[in-house]
Amino acid sequence: MKLMRYTQPRINGNNKRFSDIMDEFFNDAVSANNDSFVPSIDVSETEDQFVIEAELPGMAKDNININLENGRLAISGERRLENKEEAKTFHRVETKYGSFNRSFQLPDNIDEESINASYKNGLLHISIQKSADKVKKQIEIK
Repeated sequence: MKLMRYTQPRINGNNKRFSDIMDEFFNDAVSANNDSFVPSIDVSETEDQFVIEAELPGMAKDNININLENGRLAISGERRLENKEEAKTFHRVETKYGSFNRSFQLPDNIDEESINASYKNGLLHISIQKSADKVKKQIEIK
């Protein structure tokens, strides 16, 4: 059995329901981006560090890359759909697969040597310590 996207027959625009118009719009938008996904990412700050958490369920940590270049932290990787079970037929796949790339410009007051990353239960956790040497200071005008 082959899965096909359901599309109602094209009829006069005046006779279409609003939900049919929206379904067509979003189905076309989704089908155009089926080779990538955008993981959800939270960025927070405490008094002494920045924390970045990315939801990457079902990924192996070997498929995740973290790079720092010129103050820009880049998280990239690829999530693959593996059909190991040949007897299995998918009727619906809503999970997003493909490559992703997210990047963040880090502030000047970080300690680049203190970046730590861990990955557990589909959650990538990156912590970056703030540097006391690079904290902004007010310049007095004389």
